[in-house]
Amino acid sequence: MGQEPKSDKKTLTPVGLIKNNETHYGYKNHINADEANKLVQDYAVTDAAVHDSQVFEALLDQTSDEDGNKRAVYADSAYRSEEHEKKLVADNMPSQIFERGSRGHPLTDAQKETNRVKSKVRARVEHVFGAEAQMGGHLVRTIGLERAKVKIGMMNLVYNMKRLGQLLKRDAKALLFTNDGRDAPAMA
Repeated sequence: MGQEPKSDKKTLTPVGLIKNNETHYGYKNHINADEANKLVQDYAVTDAAVHDSQVFEALLDQTSDEDGNKRAVYADSAYRSEEHEKKLVADNMPSQIFERGSRGHPLTDAQKETNRVKSKVRARVEHVFGAEAQMGGHLVRTIGLERAKVKIGMMNLVYNMKRLGQLLKRDAKALLFTNDGRDAPAMA
C-alpha cells in the first residue's frame, strides 16, 4: 500500500487543528506588543482551532499619542480582510498588514517591497514569541482554557519583567557615557 501524499490543507474541528492529516491540540497566545520596546501590552488566549483573525479587533490598541495619532497596526497576511481594513480606516489607525497574493494574482514588486519594509517591524514582535519559547512557552500542560489563560498570562508577565530588566540595564549603561564619548563620573 502506498502512503497518502501530504497536503498543506488545514481543517478546523471542534477538538483541534488538523494540518497535514495530523491533529494539533493546544492553545494560542495572541499578543499586542509595542514595537519600540518589545513589551506585551495586551493578549488573548484561545484554543488552537480559533483562527488568528478572530481576536484581531479585541487586541487593537485604541490609545493616541500626544498628537492624537494612533499606532500603526502590523500583522501578517492572515489578518488582512476587507472588514479589518474598513475597521482600521474608521478608527483612524494606519494599516501595515502584509499584502498577500492569490492564485493567478501574485504580488507586484511594489507589494513585495512594502512587505519587506513591514517585516522589519514585525520581526521585533516575533522576538517576543522566541523569548517565550526559550522560557518553555510552547508547552502548556493544563486542562481547560481558563487554566491555560492563567499560565500564558503569567508567562507574558514574566517575559515583560525580564524585558523591563533589559531595558533598565540598557538605559543605565547609556547614562554612564556623556555625549562626547568620555566616561561620566561613576554614580554612587
